[in-house]
Amino acid sequence: MLGPAEVRRLAEELGIRPTKKLGQNFVHDPNTVRKIVTAAGLTEDDVVLEVGPGLGSLTLALLPSAKRLVAVEIDPPLADRLPQTVSEMDPENAAKLHVVLKDAMKVTHEDLPVQPTAIVANLPYNVAVPVVLHLLHELPSLKKGLVMVQAEVADRMAAEPGSKIYGVPSVKIAWYGKAKKAGPVGRNVFWPAPNVDSGLVSFHRHENPLSTVDRKRLFGIVDAAFAQRRKTLRAALKGWAATQDVNIDELLEKAGIDPQARGEQLSVIDFIRIAEV
Repeated sequence: MLGPAEVRRLAEELGIRPTKKLGQNFVHDPNTVRKIVTAAGLTEDDVVLEVGPGLGSLTLALLPSAKRLVAVEIDPPLADRLPQTVSEMDPENAAKLHVVLKDAMKVTHEDLPVQPTAIVANLPYNVAVPVVLHLLHELPSLKKGLVMVQAEVADRMAAEPGSKIYGVPSVKIAWYGKAKKAGPVGRNVFWPAPNVDSGLVSFHRHENPLSTVDRKRLFGIVDAAFAQRRKTLRAALKGWAATQDVNIDELLEKAGIDPQARGEQLSVIDFIRIAEV
């Protein structure tokens, strides 16, 4: 495990100062990484995908519980140093690790040596939701996950219809599976300490797809419905419907959706019905 002293020593050795651009906040609390691994519910058959392993705090905690671990790191010095750190601190499990030097937003299944079954990661706050959505789309092998994100983002990812914080991330995540909050994380477990609180979100992919409807069409409808939250669906989707050359009132009637409803009142199934029509 990497404690505060080890984290700072490694960072000094590499000449690294955490940057906001890459969303780097390194976890240096062993109890927190143990908590994350426990909450992830991994089995000995799980191949874990870790995004942004940084100096390796979470990586070292995950390796004993995983069959293999693929770490995707965008920062070359960190990617180069991680295998050495693991070999020094946990030689018994070092062979399980494979590091991929790449932006997680550009990763495809072809970039990975083995297809992961679970994602466990401390995600950069500024790209957390896009990264999760991208990986769920690109890697159908991902069946579950546990990610640490900004507390506000955790709330949105797991929000249910009718909530004030229910929105685009809630619906798009629900298209792939069921998300729920898995606990808070304090600020002092990071170096440097962020200015916001963090939270854990767990995820399980649906065993069967909710629909065969085109994902891009569905997500386009979702984006339009929440672009102006105060508008009714009739008003919010009018512009989108015009680009599809359809009458919005007829569309909503066929889908069985109240045109006076607002986006935050609709479940992912409701949005699917609109897309299918």
